Amino acid sequence: MTKPDKVFCIGFQKTGTSSMRDALQILGYRVKGVFGRELPLKDLRANFVNIGLGLAAEYDAVEDMPWPLMYKELDAHFPGAKFILTLRKTDKWYQSIAGHFGDNPYHIQQLTYGEDAPAPVGHEERYCSVYERHNSEVLAYFKDRPADLLVIELEKGDGWAKLGDFLGVPVPDGPFVRINSSKQRQSIPQRIVKRLNRMGMNLKTMDG
Repeated sequence: MTKPDKVFCIGFQKTGTSSMRDALQILGYRVKGVFGRELPLKDLRANFVNIGLGLAAEYDAVEDMPWPLMYKELDAHFPGAKFILTLRKTDKWYQSIAGHFGDNPYHIQQLTYGEDAPAPVGHEERYCSVYERHNSEVLAYFKDRPADLLVIELEKGDGWAKLGDFLGVPVPDGPFVRINSSKQRQSIPQRIVKRLNRMGMNLKTMDG
């Protein structure tokens, strides 16, 4: 089995996407994270698929938003690609995303959950519904192609062995990558970076 040319992480943010990013980088993949922060919502909605396809051609792997919203287009444009769906229990996922974004509006959330739901706090039902629907639709889409989709739940102990078997590559010994904990997110540097990004800057964070 040869190393897949493209690996697309299509789990929603706060499901372990940052850990998957670092794991794939350790395995030698060049990974592209979130994109579209600099675009107004109208332009992002109209163009994110084409932008994403162009970026995906330049990288080995992708993760974070809005990549999960275009998994069908990625599948059509990159035959032989592998897909990874990271999952968390819905209640824990919502607690995490609400704790991270609070009631701060974010246009990528509007793209994902609807223009009238720009932040998780105050829109729990909508966020959970969209999250669960996405996961169900991904599982249904790949139902007859189990070799193309890895479902991984880091909180249940999934890690290197499962990822290595799926990709057909050797993996490190020891515990799987675990970053972006609540302690990290509340550190002063992380809070500063998050605030600056909300002001329009494009600084690297550990979103996911």
